[in-house]
Amino acid sequence: MIEVMDIVVFSLMGFGILFTLVRMIKGPKLSDRVVSLDTFNMIVIGVIVVLASVFKSSLYLDIAIVYAILAFLETVVFSRYLEGKNYGNN
Repeated sequence: MIEVMDIVVFSLMGFGILFTLVRMIKGPKLSDRVVSLDTFNMIVIGVIVVLASVFKSSLYLDIAIVYAILAFLETVVFSRYLEGKNYGNN
C-alpha cells in the first residue's frame, strides 16, 4: 500500500524530472544537456529504488544497479565526445 510519504517523494522526483527535461530541451550548450541527462538518469535510479521499497522487491534494486552502470557509461561516452577525443589517439 502506498503511503502519503511515498506520494510526496514521487511528486518531488517528478518535479525533478520535469526540471531536468526542461534543461535538456532548453539548455544553451551541449554540455548543459549532458549534465541534465546525467541528472535525469540519477533521478530515475532514485525512482527505481523507491519503487523497490514500496513493492518490497529486491529485483528493482538489481535493475537500478544495471541502469546506474549503463548511465555512467553513457555519461563517459558523451563526455569523451564533447572533448573531441577519440579512443585511438590517446
